[in-house]
Amino acid sequence: MATRYRFGVEEFERLFQGVKHLELLRGEIYEMGPIGPKHVGAVARLTHRLVEQFGQEAVVVVQSPLRLAPDSEPEPDLQVLKPPMERYSERLPEPQDVLLLIEVADTSLEHDRNKLALYAEAGIPEVWIVNLQEGLLEVYREPQGSRYRLRELVPPGEAKAPLAFPDRPIPWS
Repeated sequence: MATRYRFGVEEFERLFQGVKHLELLRGEIYEMGPIGPKHVGAVARLTHRLVEQFGQEAVVVVQSPLRLAPDSEPEPDLQVLKPPMERYSERLPEPQDVLLLIEVADTSLEHDRNKLALYAEAGIPEVWIVNLQEGLLEVYREPQGSRYRLRELVPPGEAKAPLAFPDRPIPWS
């Protein structure tokens, strides 16, 4: 007989502290695959652009945990958070801190899309998925229940402004 174990965030953090590339989603632990060069390049470019555009008005966090619920702690590729930075020295970011989440997806595209329900349930106002497979930016807005009411596809070469900074579009590709 197989036994299934479910974890809360406190137990997950205690047991797996220092183990990289793990996410806790609805009590289940997911090991993320290795990050390839396209993924690294996209994260690096976006990090530079986000810090350059919003660095004085937001906190940009790279590949760090986000405490969503008592049983969910994903690690999105980028988080644009409300300042001040000191707010996060004693605790992990939580949904009310998030201005924008960005997932960069190559081999993880299906997994990252599956996380959208968690993000919507937590009330994250905006999620971008940089879809490296299809060369598109997927923009999700207006969380309602376990889904986003609005989905927009942005082609390469077009910049997109986050809801939190509507007058400051950034190039994503």
